[in-house]
Amino acid sequence: MQKPKQHGYFRRFMADYGIVLALVLLCVYFSAVTYTEQQPTGAAGGAQLAAEIARQTPAGARMLIAVRGSRDDAAFADALGAGLEASGRTVVETVKGEPVDARRALERVTQAGGRLDVIACSQAAGKWSVFDNLATRFPALASVQVRVPRGYRGSNFLKADNLLNVANQIAVIAIVAIGMTLVIITGGIDLSVGSLIALSAVVSTLLIQKYAGAEQAGSGGMLLASLGGVALCGVVGLFSGAMVTLFRIPAFIVTLAMMLVASGLAFMIAQGQSIYQVPDSFIWLGRGADLGMPRAVWLMLGLYVLAHFLMMRTQPGRYVYAVGSNPEAARLSGIPTGRTLLWVYALSGALAGLGGIVMASQLKSGSPTYGQMYELYVIAAVVVGGTSLAGGEGRVFGTLIGAFIIAVIQNGMNLTGVESYTQKVILGLVILGAVMLDMLKRRGWRLGGQAK
Repeated sequence: MQKPKQHGYFRRFMADYGIVLALVLLCVYFSAVTYTEQQPTGAAGGAQLAAEIARQTPAGARMLIAVRGSRDDAAFADALGAGLEASGRTVVETVKGEPVDARRALERVTQAGGRLDVIACSQAAGKWSVFDNLATRFPALASVQVRVPRGYRGSNFLKADNLLNVANQIAVIAIVAIGMTLVIITGGIDLSVGSLIALSAVVSTLLIQKYAGAEQAGSGGMLLASLGGVALCGVVGLFSGAMVTLFRIPAFIVTLAMMLVASGLAFMIAQGQSIYQVPDSFIWLGRGADLGMPRAVWLMLGLYVLAHFLMMRTQPGRYVYAVGSNPEAARLSGIPTGRTLLWVYALSGALAGLGGIVMASQLKSGSPTYGQMYELYVIAAVVVGGTSLAGGEGRVFGTLIGAFIIAVIQNGMNLTGVESYTQKVILGLVILGAVMLDMLKRRGWRLGGQAK
């Protein structure tokens, strides 16, 4: 007699926490399969190597630092040099370049009659052949040690930079998915969001170029131009909502048409070219960070908190659920179904426009090619997040988790070397699986017919 009750507990648990459990299991899986030998890099790697050398060499020991010319290696060399100098070691010369530069530095040291105790290198520079057989090429440096950072075992997936990259990459999709969640809860769909991303990016950057001063544009001009792009996309969304509400045209057809219209407008306005004439400060939103987290991610989280409050604590949010559950009953109950659909589609368009601003800021340009296939990723995030395509059911925080599930799958497949076409197959199966689970849940988890 206890079995049905136990099954009921299990179903409720999976309905409430299953998606979170799926995200956790994915993170655990990709953490395990990307657990490999790691090499410290950047400033952290330089500081680590400096501490190791300081423990193993006497004060006054003479060092040569050799790294490649990349930005990451330059940070490594700067931190390494600062750490060695602070510990009382002498940095004779720092090489940031190629093996030939290191050879010339060694020649200068030997010709000056100087001595070296340690050659401190990044992992890549330590493999340069110029440091092989030093005793033969530079007899005076026969006793020099070549030191590189000590490796350790860890997960590529769990690296802080990778996790922040996952969050930053999903920001645009997650922002757009808020509006899509509301649309799908009403029983509709919005296929135009990908094209609206491109339209917003093109319009905002063009306004900056033409009317705000291009590369010399101030923050006020960039803000107004960005608001112009968002507002235009909101108007397009409002038009889609009007077609659905007033003329009873299926949302699939309306938004498919607007997808083509918005994409065509973006190409016409930009004349098929990317728009780069924006100031360096335009990247403030897309590439900037506060408290160690990208500003785009802060914006995304703030919008989800507001959307959750809207849907759970306000009358308009309850209207959205009512319209999706039973439009006719909602109308007979006095709920303004037409007005609800209008603002939901307008909000979806505006959020797609905001996603376009974030993308333009990340890439410091506007292009009519932005947002391609994004409507599919957005819908995938919403469906995987537990929103029912039949309408009337869904949560915005579920969509956020769904967006992260999609991002973690893609990132994990990239880290493990899965080909891009295989990734599409897997993503399609994930979407299909999410829809099947939704159908089973609506049927009471039975494979045949409706639940009794």
